[in-house]
Amino acid sequence: MLDQSTQDKTLANAIRFLSADAVQAANSGHPGMPLGMADVATVLFSKHLKFDASQPDWADRDRFVLSAGHGSMLLYSLLYLTGYPEMTLEQIKNFRQMGSITAGHPEYGHAPGIETTTGPLGQGLAMAVGLALGERMANARYGDDLVDHHTYAIAGDGCLMEGISQEAISFAGHQGLSKLIVLWDDNAITIDGSTDVSTSEDQIKRFEAAGWATLSVDGHDMAAIDAALSQAKNQDKPTLIACKTVIGWGAPTLAGTAKTHGAPLGAEEIAGMREALGWAGEAFETPAEVLEAWRAIGARGQGEFAAWSERFANAPQEQRDAWQAAYGSGDTSALNDAIAAHKKALAKDMPKVATRKASENTLNAIADAVPGFVGGSADLTGSNNTKAKSQEPVQKGAYGGAYIHYGVREFAMGAIMNGLALHGGFRPYGGTFLVFSDYMRPAMRLAALMGTPVIYVLTHDSIGLGEDGPTHQPVEHVASLRAIPNLQVWRPADALETAEAWQASLANTSGPCVLALSRQGLPALRASTKKENLTAKGGYILSGDKSERDVTLMATGSEVELAVAAAEKLAEKNIKATVVSMPCLEAFDTQRSSYQLDVLGDAPVLAIEAGIDQGWYKYADDVVCMESFGASAPAGELFKHFGFTAENVAARAEQLIADLDVEALLNSEGK
Repeated sequence: MLDQSTQDKTLANAIRFLSADAVQAANSGHPGMPLGMADVATVLFSKHLKFDASQPDWADRDRFVLSAGHGSMLLYSLLYLTGYPEMTLEQIKNFRQMGSITAGHPEYGHAPGIETTTGPLGQGLAMAVGLALGERMANARYGDDLVDHHTYAIAGDGCLMEGISQEAISFAGHQGLSKLIVLWDDNAITIDGSTDVSTSEDQIKRFEAAGWATLSVDGHDMAAIDAALSQAKNQDKPTLIACKTVIGWGAPTLAGTAKTHGAPLGAEEIAGMREALGWAGEAFETPAEVLEAWRAIGARGQGEFAAWSERFANAPQEQRDAWQAAYGSGDTSALNDAIAAHKKALAKDMPKVATRKASENTLNAIADAVPGFVGGSADLTGSNNTKAKSQEPVQKGAYGGAYIHYGVREFAMGAIMNGLALHGGFRPYGGTFLVFSDYMRPAMRLAALMGTPVIYVLTHDSIGLGEDGPTHQPVEHVASLRAIPNLQVWRPADALETAEAWQASLANTSGPCVLALSRQGLPALRASTKKENLTAKGGYILSGDKSERDVTLMATGSEVELAVAAAEKLAEKNIKATVVSMPCLEAFDTQRSSYQLDVLGDAPVLAIEAGIDQGWYKYADDVVCMESFGASAPAGELFKHFGFTAENVAARAEQLIADLDVEALLNSEGK
């Protein structure tokens, strides 16, 4: 019978050889990290991680995030070995192949056990912070009997070099997220070679300065790893465990070199590794007794899951109802009733307000009607108007609140919101200026890729913000966000559209949404007490005739009022202009073609938006748009200077009609 140390190494070697074989078969991948961190992962999964492979969605499981996502075969090997049903040996053999669930980097939704999409370095670490925050917030709501789990993340040198890591560890330390444990793969190697060519900082002191506990171990001493994890679980703050490892451990000639990072080891090197480690199995072959031991590890949590299920069944009905509402009942009746009541008040008052203020008013109306609703801002609460009156702040030791002060950390905010959404039980939204979405964009892209229902409240949406000038005036941002697949960008024109945009965004559970909101006051353009949500259609006729029209004026946000005013000026010249409000191009594109044709009509279309024209020629014949950066001046002067006036829009519409008439005449004569 093998002693415990030898048995643990054998278990770890199963990870090593599956990883090396899969990368070799694919002729693509990153074997070095799985080989180097196999010992750490084995100790974590076999002795500490609370999970049940047969219940991958168990709400109180520990979360494991592979922030260093390039080492994806480490995770896939663990999922196969521990018995996750969908992670078959065939999937391991098809690593990085079309149609397989074993993508080059872990992708959320491809297979149970993949908690989040990782690969862009540092984001996994920040999402782990969000998962750990979600655990503390859920614990404050439901108690230790239902919520008491850890979040573990493996991060590499690259993760810690990325700027988002500083934002994330600073936030986690400030919040005292004691259930978060980060295992640093301290192998001192990146693609360019030794890390000393690019960095010399002391990571231990860095984490300690941010309020973390720190431990250091030999990443190949499994007893030491076990002891460190036990110690970390008893800290009152987040913990970094620096695991000193050898990248490509076990490879006879390449271990410790950058050559193992991102390329197959080669058949000869793998054969040498088999001989050196005494591994008799052929490629992809795990000895039966080793696989049996791993499957026992995967079943180890069945008793804990059964005990948790019993506790849940015996919890008070009120608590279970609250849980079900937050964790996915899909009942939106309370929200719809709140929106209906709010729309009725708006129809009565017809307020002229900035849409950022209209958003705040909507939040006050709906905050208590959305289970798990959690807001926040990157240090711009008073400017973004993101805090509802009923929301208390989330603070260290007081996690029962519903509003998060992220500090000036836009990128981390985006990633942490992804983590909150992935944890379950929460519907996060967060605010910053639209121009600063550039800081957050990589997290927004991952949200769209994963389909996490995060909402971004992005205010000061155009040159209309005025005197702060072109550094703060978004010009290209709305178009650039529209370019991200599966991201809905809403730019409402008044208070009513803002309320309906919130309702539509909350109805979208398969991807993120942007609310692009104005700094300046906008008049009420439509009064409606109907339950029908016209804004949710993405585009609709605001005024004018569906059939009898000479021109269609199409606009979003603050420019819709310009379209209305221009239509009135055109009417004075007996030109029939139909005004179309287009708050969300992505939503409009999902409507049936007959509806789209009714809205667009067959007359010339002039689009108006205080941003670049990218994307508009799909619908329009001409665009009144921004063709440069803005300037520092009062908003009214800026709109006039850049041609956003009713007079100019009307003139451009007349010119468009004339140009198309001439073109039609020339075409007919050409025949």
